[in-house]
Amino acid sequence: MTPPFKIMSLRGGATEAIASADLDRKTALAQETATRWFERRLSLRSPLDPPLPERPGRPEKPELVPPTAVERRSLHSVRGRIALLHAIAHIELNAVDLALDIVARYASEPVPHSFFDGWMQVAFEEAKHFRLVRDRLRSLGADYGDLPAHDGLWQAAHSTRNDLTARLAVVPLILEARGLDVTPSLQAKMRETGDLESAAVLDVIYNDEKGHVAIGAKWFRFLCAREKKDPAATFRQLVRANFRGPLKPPFNDLARAEAGLTPSFYRSLTSVSHS
Repeated sequence: MTPPFKIMSLRGGATEAIASADLDRKTALAQETATRWFERRLSLRSPLDPPLPERPGRPEKPELVPPTAVERRSLHSVRGRIALLHAIAHIELNAVDLALDIVARYASEPVPHSFFDGWMQVAFEEAKHFRLVRDRLRSLGADYGDLPAHDGLWQAAHSTRNDLTARLAVVPLILEARGLDVTPSLQAKMRETGDLESAAVLDVIYNDEKGHVAIGAKWFRFLCAREKKDPAATFRQLVRANFRGPLKPPFNDLARAEAGLTPSFYRSLTSVSHS
């Protein structure tokens, strides 16, 4: 049994969850903090809140390696599907910490309470996704931590830690939007191989991720409007300054547009490269 959590505030609970190296505790803390916040049983912050850690808590495994060192395998083998699910579990785990970090890091920003509602909804759902993928890995005889994983997601977040608008541009509007581009083809491949259970997990993730990109787009546009800036031009400028490498087509233009991310944001960035 998990002991009851002592959560002082929204920022405190989010920070505790980020810091936890026990992944069951991390995801439970994220969801419990979200639930208490939605029920308005927590204040936004407290003088007793712990400081934000430099890095999120992690177990000893998986070993973190450069993105180029992560092996790719065919989805037609069980090992290949395990490798893909492991990579997705790692993305979802980082997404839990990234959503919590937006809340904890920017708890003193002059934004409406609904900003924090949105990101705690994202944190709650990313925790659900991590558990779903981990359960699927276990049903295939594997677990999260069995394979190496890369650290690029957290590094992208770390580089935008002092600028909320840049953080929104990079995390939901590039990294999460990428999930909208690639997930439908992964779902189709899983179904082709007969792995309907994994395809069903990807369905849940895909449908929730549309909402996450929409939350990112909503608040990105809100901050741009407040500063009287053009959102698409500001996005392109922030991406050039904060993101390495070009944005890679093909783009799922329909899903992106449903989430409020129209082609004027990203089309001209496909050839932009930073070495």
